[in-house]
Amino acid sequence: MALRSLLRHEALLALILAVALAVLAVDNERFFTAANLLNQGRLMTEVGLIAVVMTFVIITGGIDLSVGSILGLCAILVGVFWKTLGLPLPVAMALCLVVGTLAGFVNGLIITRFRVPPLIATLATLALYRGLAEGISQAQSIRGYPSWFFVLGQGNFLGIPTQLWLLALVALVGFFILRFTAFGRATYAIGNNEMGAEFSGIDVVRTKLLIYSASGFVSALAALVFVSRVSTTRSDMGTGIELDVITAVVLGGTSIFGGRGLVVGTLIGLCLVQVLKNGLALSGVKGDGTIVIIGFVLIAAVLISNLLKRYSTD
Repeated sequence: MALRSLLRHEALLALILAVALAVLAVDNERFFTAANLLNQGRLMTEVGLIAVVMTFVIITGGIDLSVGSILGLCAILVGVFWKTLGLPLPVAMALCLVVGTLAGFVNGLIITRFRVPPLIATLATLALYRGLAEGISQAQSIRGYPSWFFVLGQGNFLGIPTQLWLLALVALVGFFILRFTAFGRATYAIGNNEMGAEFSGIDVVRTKLLIYSASGFVSALAALVFVSRVSTTRSDMGTGIELDVITAVVLGGTSIFGGRGLVVGTLIGLCLVQVLKNGLALSGVKGDGTIVIIGFVLIAAVLISNLLKRYSTD
């Protein structure tokens, strides 16, 4: 058991993260400072919030490519609801969360009721939601938010960025649900054998609808954090974030075929990607070089993990 625990993907990934931290700290004295690390925490929060629920999505054997578009749509809507329609900002924020949840629910409805594969369904809604965002915004940005709103994306509590507390809360809730509840066991069962899960009495449709709705909700929550952090709204917010999210989840050990994954692994994968981005940038590596290195690390981690898993089961 001890050997198997050491050979777990998450343990391997944590070791790689520790090595990366040590190497980058030696390479650049600006890297391993509290100010830099906390700032990186701010920058990875939006991806982290979505990645927690994306772990559930991928464990079921699904995928959600529309999260970046939902983020962009909700980002522009919070500004429209507040400044254009004249609603109080707290009401606009609440409506933004409702819209995000509804967008995720629509994804789940298309997938479960109309039996459209998740890849195709969310690829279509990726274009739909992004088009709505661009049509509503008319290429205009919205600024001038009140100072209290910036606490969410720029403030600190006990010396820690506010959004990191929010990420920790969402991660703890996700970890608890996946590890200790019947809903979490149902999530794994669907990913392992959806037909078998149905025959065993699990409400597969309801479970998937809740998961995709939660994916939309956290995308809207990430939109609020994003707008608060950058002090403006634009329709192109969140473009490409789905790739960062999926990279963190898969790097964290969640099987793209479903049935396996942990929130802890996702968080470690998220930290590793952000550490490599920041450390390599400080070391003078250009953006395309960083992408190549992250891709190499992703492939190496998955291959080594598969080899060790095969060895531990022999």
